[in-house]
Amino acid sequence: MQSLARTFAVALKEVQQMLRDRLTFAMAAGVPVMQLILFGYAINTDPKGLPTAVVSQDASPMARSLVAALQTSGYFRIVETGIGEARGDELMQRGDIQFLVVVPADFGARIVRGETPAVLIAADATDPSAGSNAMAALSQLAQTALNRDLRGALAPRAPQAAPFEVRIQRRYNPEGLSRYNIVPGLVGTILTMTMVMLTSLAMTRERERGTMENLLATPVRPIEVMVGKILPYIVLGYVQLGVILGAAFVLFNVPMVGSLPLLLAMIGVFMLANLGVGFTFSTLARNQLQALQLTFFFFLPSMLLSGFMFPFRGMPGWAQHLGETLPLTHFLRIVRGVMLKGSGAADLLPELWPMLAFLLVAGSVALLRYKQTVD
Repeated sequence: MQSLARTFAVALKEVQQMLRDRLTFAMAAGVPVMQLILFGYAINTDPKGLPTAVVSQDASPMARSLVAALQTSGYFRIVETGIGEARGDELMQRGDIQFLVVVPADFGARIVRGETPAVLIAADATDPSAGSNAMAALSQLAQTALNRDLRGALAPRAPQAAPFEVRIQRRYNPEGLSRYNIVPGLVGTILTMTMVMLTSLAMTRERERGTMENLLATPVRPIEVMVGKILPYIVLGYVQLGVILGAAFVLFNVPMVGSLPLLLAMIGVFMLANLGVGFTFSTLARNQLQALQLTFFFFLPSMLLSGFMFPFRGMPGWAQHLGETLPLTHFLRIVRGVMLKGSGAADLLPELWPMLAFLLVAGSVALLRYKQTVD
């Protein structure tokens, strides 16, 4: 009985310590809830309503029926019509559309003559999983899109034959290789994890070892401490980048279509944004365990809501808005754009300014929190 009483006493003491550590207790309760919400509501492996532009060179009723059938399928959301192919190519280059549909000028006339015209559908294949189900639905669409138009004398002689041919062009990743999507994405996810984690541990390690007082006794200002702590991890980040890119080129044959110096510059902004988050966490955490917990709490939604693991356009609107606030979301578009599409600086500006805004906010909060810690 005495042994049992002592065991319960130790258990009671542990519960009291756990309740005093409010951050750890909040993480233990919050992370499962966050996982349930994200996996239950935000993750969707069958994205629909994918943005699509239509270049229609034919004004026949059959061309209009084809466009209407694309929309009613649920997979395609027409966002641009009446544009030229050059404009459509520009929209796809920038990532504004997932599909580009080109209807030939003699589409309706050739079907009336009993011929089989070809409709070109270009797909952004940088993320093969994003449009795979939509492309699979196109074969069925070719069979049924013109059912109302092809009646009586226009009915096809072979009922099973499609009245037109669908030619799918997978751009930027013609073979649909998943490694062309995964390997560039790993650049962002690995840097996110290491930059946030290592920086958050840097300041908490100073406090745990008792060397913070020595640092505060020096004439070093908060901004100097912050920059001095961050600089070594920037160098480490570029070392990691060299290893990842080297493996991407040598082992996985991932192409580098765009400018490597441009990519390196964008990665510098991305690393600074994550280092600002890590420095903020270091001012909130009282020990290294709490710093790791905060890192995980930031890293989990970054992985799930950025489009790395699941198609970004498959998520509901609220999840997409939340994902747009994360630097990893914009960096994934940048790294895939440079490596696979050959995007230039002008194409990347819409993704650069959110990272700069995030860097400004994270850096300001980190500096303010550090000053409060010093005081």
